[in-house]
Amino acid sequence: MLLKNGYYFQAGIGILANAFLLIFHIFTIHQVHRPRPIDIVTCHLASVHIVMLLTRLDILSEDMFKLVNFPNELICKLLFYVNRVTRNLSISNTCLLSITQVITISPSSFCLSRFKQKLTNYIFIAFFCFWSLNLSSNSHMIIYTVAHSNRTNLNVSKYCSLSTMNSIIMVLFLSLSLFQNIIFVGIMLLSSMYMIIFLCSHHRKSEYLHSMRISPRISPAKRATCTVLVLVSFFVIMYCADIIISSFSTALQKYDPIVLDIQRLVGNVYAVVSPLVLISSDKRIIGILQKLVEIKIVLSS
Repeated sequence: MLLKNGYYFQAGIGILANAFLLIFHIFTIHQVHRPRPIDIVTCHLASVHIVMLLTRLDILSEDMFKLVNFPNELICKLLFYVNRVTRNLSISNTCLLSITQVITISPSSFCLSRFKQKLTNYIFIAFFCFWSLNLSSNSHMIIYTVAHSNRTNLNVSKYCSLSTMNSIIMVLFLSLSLFQNIIFVGIMLLSSMYMIIFLCSHHRKSEYLHSMRISPRISPAKRATCTVLVLVSFFVIMYCADIIISSFSTALQKYDPIVLDIQRLVGNVYAVVSPLVLISSDKRIIGILQKLVEIKIVLSS
């Protein structure tokens, strides 16, 4: 019960934080004539995380869909399919966020700098490719997800399970999913290495300016690079932890409420922490929050 309450608290914080981040960036994109590419990716990532957190709540499968008389089978297929798609979209969008930042900070001599001028267009093309890839690669979940369970099925929640599939088909889908995720994580690690090199170079430049008695300032590019680097590093750590727990859960071949709650807690940590990191590192949001606090103090006095 304690784990379940912790999970609902975690999901609530994550949904609120992502909703705030999404609304802020929607207003920002609407007001600015030429929005920053990283704002577009962040907006899409926040919306993906909101859907991902909502589809992991048991309350949706128990109560909300019963109000509209959804069949249990359809509920399981819909929720599990959408959750798997959004989880994979979280991986691909975090990868895109790191690539976008690398292109943004790269000098003109860098091979990816030629994408700077039309980076926004490429981002929307990437969104289309990611959605097409993940919708198709997870389509087998619609077929194999069922609302009942027995000894031969693999339980994925209290109410849903995966029916037994051919071993060749299972290996094929698992291999494709693993290969896809390895590619995205590998690109994240490569982009992180580049950003670390950039930060080290910037640090040496700052030390030189300090030796010349010039007060160096933390540039917005460096601040954004540090934020993306923290997000990517944290994602890779949590992704590895999620794989270990998921493998243990699969090995049990039965529904274990404690293991399932731990798996959901770990699997949703990135979706909860990432908007908090982005909010705390965005000077625009911090400035708005400070003004709201000042207004509240004035009104209360």
